[in-house]
Amino acid sequence: MNRIFDLLRNKYFLSVAAFAVWMLFFDRNDMVSQYEYRSEVNKLQEEKDFYVKEISLVKKDLNELNTNLNTAEKFAREKYFMKKDNEDVFVIIKEAPKN
Repeated sequence: MNRIFDLLRNKYFLSVAAFAVWMLFFDRNDMVSQYEYRSEVNKLQEEKDFYVKEISLVKKDLNELNTNLNTAEKFAREKYFMKKDNEDVFVIIKEAPKN
């Protein structure tokens, strides 16, 4: 018991303990902030990976559309429901069964 009192009266121990408490809880870069920053970085990294993948797909589609006229026609018909003057377009939408 006397040893604990001696440790608590030690100015170096008190300085280190106060510094640790300050850095863990009261500093601008405390542990909670670091966790939030890390979560934000992970979320942004996932978004970046998603957009990089999407950009590569769009570049591939653009290259394909620029090189092949038949592909451009197919793309316009499927995505934008374009048609020739003498054609009719029927859009079929599948609905999920209701329970």
